[in-house]
Amino acid sequence: MQKITPFLWFDGKAEEAMNFYLSVFKNSKAVSVTRHGDAGPGSKGSVMSAIFELDGVEFYALNGGPMFTFTPAISFFVKCETQPEIDEYWEKLSEGGAKNRCGWLQDKFGVSWQIVPTVLGELLQGKDADKSKRVMQAMLQMDKLDISALKKAAE
Repeated sequence: MQKITPFLWFDGKAEEAMNFYLSVFKNSKAVSVTRHGDAGPGSKGSVMSAIFELDGVEFYALNGGPMFTFTPAISFFVKCETQPEIDEYWEKLSEGGAKNRCGWLQDKFGVSWQIVPTVLGELLQGKDADKSKRVMQAMLQMDKLDISALKKAAE
């Protein structure tokens, strides 16, 4: 059982966001959708909330209204093994959103994501401080992270 679940507040786009994320991440599924009935703040039949899983991680989405919006202060870190995987997530998630520095992007709903190769941690850690510095400097020059360029910086 997952003890902590990300809870995402949307302004009327919870179902659209859920469907978008399900199309981006393999091994994902909609768990449940709760719709408004006759009573309540939403129009009858509109989505109140949705629960979905992305690669086994459960998310809860709520159509809570315009009071709150997303900021980059909270982001989702997507670990990628290969450059094609980075490229795919980078393009799909940033479509209609914004591409930022160092592997960060915002999707069309304003949710922030970090698309990061797993090898980056290995390249930044270790006893060779000069190597770590070179890798960090290379990363700071990138928008979408490039595994081969990061490895070259480590040489």
